Amino acid sequence: MERISVAEARRAEAVGRQAELNGWVRTRRDSKSGFSFVELNDGTTLANLQIICDAELANYDSEIRRLSPGCSIRVRGTIKESGGKGQSTEVQAEDVHVYGWADPEQYPLQKKRHSFEKLREWAHLRPRSNTFGAIARVRNSICRSIHDYFLEQDFLYVHTPIITASDCEGAGEMFKVTTLDLEMLAKKSTELDYKFDFFDRPAYLTVSGQLEAEIFATALGKVYTFGPTFRAENSNTSRHLAEFWMVEPEVAFAELPEDMDLAEGLIKRIFADVLNRCGEDMQFFNDRIDDTVLATLTSIAESDFERLSYTEAIALLEKADRKFEYPPQWGVDLQAEHERYLTEEAIGRPVILFDYPSTIKPFYMYVNDDEKTVRAMDVLVPKVGEIIGGSQREHRLDVLERRMREQNLDPDDYWWYLDLRRYGTVPHAGFGLGLERIVQFTTGMGNIRDVIPFPRTPGNAEF
Repeated sequence: MERISVAEARRAEAVGRQAELNGWVRTRRDSKSGFSFVELNDGTTLANLQIICDAELANYDSEIRRLSPGCSIRVRGTIKESGGKGQSTEVQAEDVHVYGWADPEQYPLQKKRHSFEKLREWAHLRPRSNTFGAIARVRNSICRSIHDYFLEQDFLYVHTPIITASDCEGAGEMFKVTTLDLEMLAKKSTELDYKFDFFDRPAYLTVSGQLEAEIFATALGKVYTFGPTFRAENSNTSRHLAEFWMVEPEVAFAELPEDMDLAEGLIKRIFADVLNRCGEDMQFFNDRIDDTVLATLTSIAESDFERLSYTEAIALLEKADRKFEYPPQWGVDLQAEHERYLTEEAIGRPVILFDYPSTIKPFYMYVNDDEKTVRAMDVLVPKVGEIIGGSQREHRLDVLERRMREQNLDPDDYWWYLDLRRYGTVPHAGFGLGLERIVQFTTGMGNIRDVIPFPRTPGNAEF
């Protein structure tokens, strides 16, 4: 007997097939007529599949009538048309095997609805809920779109290190990696001596794979990296995680306009694919979480993003007929309220801001001829603001060394990065997109901790 998924069994063309299905019980209700309805879900789709279990089944009284939410079972039977509302098929069970029981007095995920905060305490069980199953499928679709988008354009997927000695952003908010016995050092009040450490120098969890991706871009042309990154920022907001995933493309022989086009194309591709592949899940988010997500994603996927310089944006903000909590000022980074005003009111669609003041951007961004601005760009979308940050990279050795010193960085610590400018330097550009940020935006979820399987935040690393 062929084993199929619940998603496959729910299709009209499956009617008449004999099949085996495996999954977890969502509900069971018994009929006075001598049979039971079991709702089965295996995670392949939001909706359940109804299983009809007749009293003639050998284990009907001993097991089937004891089934409760969370129990895992195998069902063998015939798929048939269903007369029930909201379902096209159901299964007439011929054999039901129970793999594992779930005590209804102790299993947390019963009919009662729990808050997302409470479900974080059960990170090992919350994927079984409708919301978190839908998030996992949407997240999977977004990851697939990212890979498809770049691979179809002949980008090379490279794996950059998680452990690094370099701080890409210069912010210093990095997790240190060590094999030294810190408890013993603390007891002895001994200073750290890195010659006894594993790497013979300070090492950290990476905040970005960008610098290493530039190495490959300046040898192989077009590359992207996609993996976990880390920030030791003691923040408990709904938009920050200590561990998160980033996609970071780098393109040789490219300047800022090409970088902006690449970023816009990626966002549109992700949203178009999600709407096409995850219609049932997205309708769920639109019905239960945020009733604007479908309209928002459709609008962005079909929009032409506005290009606007930072200086032009400041002028628009200063003329705005409204009061901001943080007054806009040239030379100061924009706040979320400014970014949302630009996308939702002033422009009315996504905006790509470019040419930011050099004083608020990292050392590696290309310095413009005015010596005041750098070729940086941020992609802003309604409701959130910044969703992508990128730049044309500084490829002139003397300017890059000067920028490092201006930001109190020792060029000797980045000797290998400077070598890329000594040997065959070329213009190149790239950007970074945080996976969790775009999953949160896509689904309308209010807290970023709910769009990553196991959130890492201050004081939370249990699962």
